[in-house]
Order: sequence, then structure tokens, then C-alpha cells
Amino acid sequence: MTQQQPQLRTVKQFASAYPAFSEGSLRWLIFKAGSPQTVSDDHSAALNDALVRIGRRVLIDENKFFEWARRGPQFQQSRADES
Repeated sequence: MTQQQPQLRTVKQFASAYPAFSEGSLRWLIFKAGSPQTVSDDHSAALNDALVRIGRRVLIDENKFFEWARRGPQFQQSRADES
């Protein structure tokens, strides 16, 4: 069994490849996700799984980002149901 290489892109490259996501919106998502050490909820933790941090540079793993985007609202709904 071979492991597939992740497709990593910078914020600028990701925004160019997928115009639905502007650089500003991606940077806001990255900021709101926080650092991996300070993540307190499942939704942010899932986004952090899609981010690769190397020094100050943040790369986005395309496959994991779109997995996060597809299931994002479900996290929010299930957390609201618990209250």
C-alpha cells in the first residue's frame, strides 16, 4: 500500500487555484484556527490538520482542507445539539 503525497500550496497558490477562496478569507481562517497548541474545539482542530506550518510559512493540504470544508457545518450543528 502506497501513501499518497499531500498536495501542499501556499495561501496565494491556493487562492489562485480556487478563486472561491480569497487570500484574505484563507488568512482569516488560519488566524481563527489558532496554533495547534491552543485549539479548543473539533472544528478548529480539523482545520489545523489541513495546515502545515514551517516556521512562519503556512501551507494548505488541499485534500484535508476540502474534507474540513465539507464537514464543517456538521461540527457546528452537532455542538449546538449538545447544548
